[in-house]
Amino acid sequence: MTIKTKGLTRRSVLKGAAAFTAAPAILHYSRAYAQNPVIKVGHVSPRTGPLAGFAEADDYVLAGIRAAFANGLENNGKSYSVEIISKDSQSNPNRAAEVAADLLLGDEVDIIVAASTPDTVNPVADQAEVNEVPCITTDCPWQPYFFGRNGNPATGFEYTYHFFWGLEDVIAAFLDMWGSSGVKKSVGGLFPNDADGNAWGDPELGFPKPLMEAGYTLVDPGRYQPLTDDFSAQISAFKEAGCEIVTGNMIPPDFANFWSQAAQQGFNPKIVTIGKALLFPSVIESLGPRGDGLSSEIWWSPNHPFSSSLTDQSARALAEGYTEATQRPWTQPIGFKHALFEVTADVIRRAADLDDNLAIVEAIRTTDIKSIVGPVNWNVGPVKNVTKTPLVAGQWQGGEGNRDLVITANATAPEIPIGGELLLL
Repeated sequence: MTIKTKGLTRRSVLKGAAAFTAAPAILHYSRAYAQNPVIKVGHVSPRTGPLAGFAEADDYVLAGIRAAFANGLENNGKSYSVEIISKDSQSNPNRAAEVAADLLLGDEVDIIVAASTPDTVNPVADQAEVNEVPCITTDCPWQPYFFGRNGNPATGFEYTYHFFWGLEDVIAAFLDMWGSSGVKKSVGGLFPNDADGNAWGDPELGFPKPLMEAGYTLVDPGRYQPLTDDFSAQISAFKEAGCEIVTGNMIPPDFANFWSQAAQQGFNPKIVTIGKALLFPSVIESLGPRGDGLSSEIWWSPNHPFSSSLTDQSARALAEGYTEATQRPWTQPIGFKHALFEVTADVIRRAADLDDNLAIVEAIRTTDIKSIVGPVNWNVGPVKNVTKTPLVAGQWQGGEGNRDLVITANATAPEIPIGGELLLL
């Protein structure tokens, strides 16, 4: 494969040295002479570990994408085959960086994509930036993605681009949902000592300032360590302050521990709205009757009025296809995992030169599509390299065996219809 740069880079030097050592003749090989030129796309996702819920639909989504790519993609009058190489981050940032490096330097992918919290997204994006390979990511609020990587709004990044919502959007959605509830404006905050938790609890960028401005009192006992087994201190603080709302950002095992201990210690808030942990039907079902009425942000659902630019499927058709194929209820990451490859396909088709990484980056930067999760356009964003998608909020309703995530607040994205009213616990 040709070295794809405008000048020497760290990646090209490493690849060139390896190629020279192994077999000088392959330096004369070019994608242009291949019978069936191939674009390699690396994909990193937490298939295992505490964040595995984010990747529950990966097999289904990737099967659909590979079918959509089966006849190749056209670029400048030539058909390119697309090979997707998927690796498991194991919900571990160090592992995510390791497999990303394998994809970039071992598999020599042309584009790398990743999803599902800063624990996977940030290490993959950092590896792509260092090795100067185009990267597209999602499923992570933009602040922990951008500022968690020490991004500078004045300059941004060169090779790495992200689409998702931000903390300002999730805060607005939660406030919209709580606003008509009539409960006491005392909120208990559960923020872990990780990239997400530190961003959500940040005094300026996170929840504290806007909650105060909206008249809420936030009780924040401080950062807890992920996978802790004792939330007694937090529960005691919330009870003492009379908190009727609990919010935060937690992995599923942590929330399960907290919610069980809250029952044991007689803490009964009227609203529990938690990011990350309460996104997935499998987690809610595992909580039994205590899963009823829990609430969270909603990034994507069968009721979102969007369709795929790649397959023309509606959000409902994609969600129902997953349920039919797996006999499991739909889950939010389906839409965003699919959208990653919508963007990738659009970029491959439009890039001026698929042998030039900077030409691929330019195609990413100029993306303007209507995807199954909403518009994706990097000319519109809060900072360079970031564009936002719409966000609403809702509640798990219907009882065991019949629960669905119902949209109950849409002031932040009125184009997405409401399905019901918030019910107090």
